[in-house]
Amino acid sequence: MASEHSDAADDSSALALKILVAGGFGVGKTTLVGSVSEIRPLRTEEMLSEAGRLVDDTGGVDQKTTTTVAMDFGRITIRSGLALYLFGTPGQDRFWFLWDELSQGALGAVVLADTRRLEDCFPAVDYFEHRRIPFVVAVNCFPGARSYGAHEVSRALDLDSGTPVVLCDARDRDSGKEVLIRLVEYAGRMHTARLLDSVS
Repeated sequence: MASEHSDAADDSSALALKILVAGGFGVGKTTLVGSVSEIRPLRTEEMLSEAGRLVDDTGGVDQKTTTTVAMDFGRITIRSGLALYLFGTPGQDRFWFLWDELSQGALGAVVLADTRRLEDCFPAVDYFEHRRIPFVVAVNCFPGARSYGAHEVSRALDLDSGTPVVLCDARDRDSGKEVLIRLVEYAGRMHTARLLDSVS
């Protein structure tokens, strides 16, 4: 009985943080959430339709056959007592009305970028900068894509000084986990600095 009580106490004291995974169409958001999630991820993918092809730019991602129409959801435990709840946003413009709901209460965000279509992540970068939501840019290194260093990507995106840029493989669990750890550390520093500013 005592051990059941202590398990319940441990669960109630666990810290759960909300993280968004955003970026352009076909950049690997669903793949990242799925690769790191320790539970079976919730996906809201539908087949691309001919009508959708008229409004979705599939250049560079011609092999893509499905798209997220609401969100992806997964969970990963970073360490004992710290879990991240991951919400993957849809990438197309017509689903951006969902972002305001999804971003409420988020600690921070991962903006996935594809150097073949770097301009596709501009809207996500702008969104989080304007709302002062801490984010990291994670460059998903697709096979065959020209490689760029973190500094080059940061300069191309005109990021605020200090915004982390990391290279990753969205298919690889360890790589995705490193991105999330980097985000949690960065967002923690940002929130602490803002708190100190507000009391000084």
